[in-house]
Amino acid sequence: MTLTETQELQLNHRSVRRFQSRPLDPGQLESLIRCGQAAASSSFIQAYSVIRVTRQASRAAIAKAAGGQVWIERAPEFLVYCADLRRVDDACRRSGSGELEGYTEHGVAAIVDVALMAQNVLLAAESQGLGGVYIGGIRNDPQVVVDELELPALVVPVFGMCLGWPDESHEVKPRMPVEFVLKQDVYRDISDTDMASYDDRMAAYYASRGANVKLSDWRRATAAATQGKKREHLLGFLNRLGFFRR
Repeated sequence: MTLTETQELQLNHRSVRRFQSRPLDPGQLESLIRCGQAAASSSFIQAYSVIRVTRQASRAAIAKAAGGQVWIERAPEFLVYCADLRRVDDACRRSGSGELEGYTEHGVAAIVDVALMAQNVLLAAESQGLGGVYIGGIRNDPQVVVDELELPALVVPVFGMCLGWPDESHEVKPRMPVEFVLKQDVYRDISDTDMASYDDRMAAYYASRGANVKLSDWRRATAAATQGKKREHLLGFLNRLGFFRR
């Protein structure tokens, strides 16, 4: 089967953290956001907002809170994607349905909405020769983001995104084989032999990288990432902003 141009673009995705000093073209960011808005939305609630962060002091504070990710300060564009239920809450109040009560379903729908929207933005950006990287590290201390961006209740910062013209090129990180993730009718675990084979591929990839070489494989890297980033403060933080109360 011949891949389309869009499929080739998707399969060549790689994170970019070093950017040229060249800014985006006039109107380019707005067109990317429109592409993001074209993504599917649960019941068309469009429960997202994007904050374009241009104040250098705010970028520096967020970069520090995110673990010292200097590309947040240096990227031509830094965006913070928020799950935003304020417009939804207002619609409910005005229609006589009452205020939102922090049901889990509403929070999940908003987070899914903003993730789909952001992926559309990044794909559109890559189609124009731009590159970017998601910044999940803003959840290390999300109150810093709230304070710097003056986010009100019912607006939660979910992740950031650096965008710009790439000043680096990497190999594409090997994804799992399709048969690992595509199941037929019922769920089946992957055999240890097959997982070990994928670990070997990832170990070879990590060892051969020109920059950021590390001696690891997928399972060890994944265990370190997940067990080292429990972010146990998140539930209380989300509750305070009106998410996941019920």
